[in-house]
Amino acid sequence: MSTDTNTMPSGPIPVVSQATEPNGERGRPLPWAQTSAQALPTERRSAPANSVIDCDIHNEAPSLDALLPYLAEHWRDYIQESAFRGPHANDYPRGAPTSARPGSIPPDGGPAGSRLQLVQEQVLTPWGTEIGILNCSYRVQSVKQEDLAADLATAINRWQIDEWLAPEARLRGSLVVPSQTPARAAEEIQRFGDHPQYVQAILPVRSYIPYGNRFYDPLYAAAVEQDLVVGIHYGGAPGHPPTPVGWPSTYLEEHAGMAQVFQSQVISIIAEGVFDRFPHLRVALIEGGFAWMPSLMWRLDKEWKGLRSNTPWVRRSPSDYIRQHMRLTIQPLGAPPDPQYIAQTIEQLESDTMLMFATDYPHWHYDRDEEAWPVTLPEPLNANIWSENARAFYRL
Repeated sequence: MSTDTNTMPSGPIPVVSQATEPNGERGRPLPWAQTSAQALPTERRSAPANSVIDCDIHNEAPSLDALLPYLAEHWRDYIQESAFRGPHANDYPRGAPTSARPGSIPPDGGPAGSRLQLVQEQVLTPWGTEIGILNCSYRVQSVKQEDLAADLATAINRWQIDEWLAPEARLRGSLVVPSQTPARAAEEIQRFGDHPQYVQAILPVRSYIPYGNRFYDPLYAAAVEQDLVVGIHYGGAPGHPPTPVGWPSTYLEEHAGMAQVFQSQVISIIAEGVFDRFPHLRVALIEGGFAWMPSLMWRLDKEWKGLRSNTPWVRRSPSDYIRQHMRLTIQPLGAPPDPQYIAQTIEQLESDTMLMFATDYPHWHYDRDEEAWPVTLPEPLNANIWSENARAFYRL
């Protein structure tokens, strides 16, 4: 993978325009799409002038029953006898307002993100999306029975092909892998890695041990061999508290505090030399925001200069590795409300290739599409964020 050339212009980044009121519909209706009774109003702004690649669309299994045809008979018997209902990290509590935008829950009551038709109606067509990358939050990592976790991963990956990827050419998929057993995760990557619509293996940001540990090397080796991105995504239920100081009392604390878990994983991956062991590895940080990254790079670079004897395998400044190997999706935005300050945050990244557009559908982070990315930046930076960074990073 080539090194980031950092083509940022000198001086402050000007804000070309800010979001305005909706002024028309976007895209054309799919010929096979039906209008949902619960769908949001279709009055929207015009589609972005640039191509759109959405790097975070959630697809969820409606229930464990949907996976039974993909499981061996003995697992079907076990599920019936034990009343096992599938892995569930409760990353998105059903009643939390941020978990599901209005209209995203199917009329039959399944989870938000479980109906392809609604994704087509509410995301792909309105945004004029060229490519949408699915991130299935099926947390097999929380299943302690190793064989069951691995077989559930295979089942959901086959289900994704049949129910999402085959019917919709605009979608790309993320492999669910049992990362708690990296050898089995590597087998899953090898099993599906050559499928043309799978572009990454997805891991929850909360893990049993930090992702820089050599424990995960078999997983990384398989991802590199299959030319897949490793996506580290919001959530997970490894059994540890989600904060360094113990269990929080509220979902607000856990939700807002997930950024510190992302930072911990970035520090681990850099300090433990993952990118020196795997120089072609690509890592996407998904649904963690990005405004925290400049200060983390500054801090890491400063401390590395004084403590580099601790990590002689880290041969370059941490920020160099981050800019070359890592990308971040923009939602949830978590940035200053003034678009000019958003531009300043991007300038502090010192790279025009690090950010990738995402709606994080069906999660509710904004009321109008204009608020998903409320600033238009100079070209080519603007086009890079909307589509071209993702196109290059995911080899689309």
